[in-house]
Amino acid sequence: MVQIVPLKAFADNYIWLLQHGNQAIAVDPGQAEPVLQYLAAHQLILTAIWLTHAHADHIGGVSALTQAYPQCHVYGDHSWNGVNTAVAEGSQLNCFDHSVRIWHIPGHTADHLAYLLTNSRQLLRVFCGDTLFSAGCGRVFTGTMAQLYHSLQRLDTLPASTWLYPAHEYTAANLRFAQTVEPDNLAIKYALHKAGSLPTLPVTIAHERLVNPFLRLQQPQVKAAVINHGLSAEAVNQPLAVLSCLREWKNHF
Repeated sequence: MVQIVPLKAFADNYIWLLQHGNQAIAVDPGQAEPVLQYLAAHQLILTAIWLTHAHADHIGGVSALTQAYPQCHVYGDHSWNGVNTAVAEGSQLNCFDHSVRIWHIPGHTADHLAYLLTNSRQLLRVFCGDTLFSAGCGRVFTGTMAQLYHSLQRLDTLPASTWLYPAHEYTAANLRFAQTVEPDNLAIKYALHKAGSLPTLPVTIAHERLVNPFLRLQQPQVKAAVINHGLSAEAVNQPLAVLSCLREWKNHF
């Protein structure tokens, strides 16, 4: 059985650590120290690192970790610093006898990846970096809004029982924005009440479909909110336009 634990880094990052027996995999280690401390305390060997994108708060610890564990495989795009095992859309890995698929989910960055872990019971766990957060999504940096829209739509095709492991504890702030967009949404109100207990992650796709405005582009109250925020009545029937308006609104919220 694979155990997954969140290691806190910086102010609000999570480094997800997968462990099985005496082996471990770190996802997006922006800092080495939390990982090294956990490995030492639990007598674990780091065998792999999975990177979702190349921002410093996700890859900053790679160098120190590979110095401590030189046999460690670092997975990611071939162009990222520290990667020694390149993966891309369609790549498949083995993780403690579980299968892992790689999706390219650009938007936040043009080369963003996700790691989809499937166990023997076909339960999916998705390490989605900064593309999809609980009740939110990532800002667009080197990707495009159209890419982000298609990536979010793709993630929304996953089974309702899928567990999502985003890389940041942004949930409470995202829910406050979501409540501004949909003030009558009781699921958002309840989730915001619970968001004081950390960590708020992982979350299921089923939960996100109830509370995440970026997955609720067709909901009447979401459409009404973006019209009130300046989107035209014609554009409100274009989901990409609704997403763009919501993302720009959130940027300044």
